[in-house]
Amino acid sequence: MDGDLLPIGQFARLSRLSVKQLRHYDELGLLVPAHVDADSGYRYYRRAQARQALSIGLLRELDVPLPVIAEVLSGTADALDGVRAALEAELARRRRTLATLERVMAEGLPATPVRVVTEPARPVAMTRESATGPADVARATSAAIARLMRAVPLTGPPRLIGLFPIELDEAFEVGAALVLDRDGAAEPWERAGLSLEVLPGGAFACATHVGPYDQISLTAHAVLAWCAERGHPLRGPIHEVYVSDPATTEPDRLVTHLMIPLEEQR
Repeated sequence: MDGDLLPIGQFARLSRLSVKQLRHYDELGLLVPAHVDADSGYRYYRRAQARQALSIGLLRELDVPLPVIAEVLSGTADALDGVRAALEAELARRRRTLATLERVMAEGLPATPVRVVTEPARPVAMTRESATGPADVARATSAAIARLMRAVPLTGPPRLIGLFPIELDEAFEVGAALVLDRDGAAEPWERAGLSLEVLPGGAFACATHVGPYDQISLTAHAVLAWCAERGHPLRGPIHEVYVSDPATTEPDRLVTHLMIPLEEQR
């Protein structure tokens, strides 16, 4: 046997990877042994492969997925761009979380005034987007609203409502509704991938949130607590009525009404 070959255990120590990891990378075609014994199936590696093994270990420490590592090792240009974008999005999310925490530390748990309002049933153009979890709500909501804005011709400021389940599980749907002046024919909406629906009216517990969308959960907490204290069943969906245009309004001045149904909707 070639004297340059190292058994898998020795190569694992040299490359700072486990034997289990090396076997997995071999199965994926990410780091193939230089020689496999035909009788025992034992794997051997060359010393020159240590650089590739160490590179894989470094990229895994940076949370780079294995399929992307394969692209990096094959020399694919811009292979890490998606990873960088994902990390920047996660960093932005954590900064928003920190801002909310700092607000709670400065002001305490929210005690936003809650009032009861009666809303009529409204015809809406509706679209829905799947969210993979609570951290994906902002993306899913933005995607749904963007779909509405592309599909519906507007003659004035849009009246938009976000619809969210009471419980945010691992996967759920968020809705975006555009309030219409009157009922319309279904066919144009269907061609745009939207549905024409009637958003039920009735009595709602309502609180007004002033500030960034990232901190709406504080106001939602206040409305949910108000309902719980008064024995109101928590029925969904939660309505977010967007009063301000984020394109022309500073984040700290955005106005959003948070509403939770208080009775069976009609």
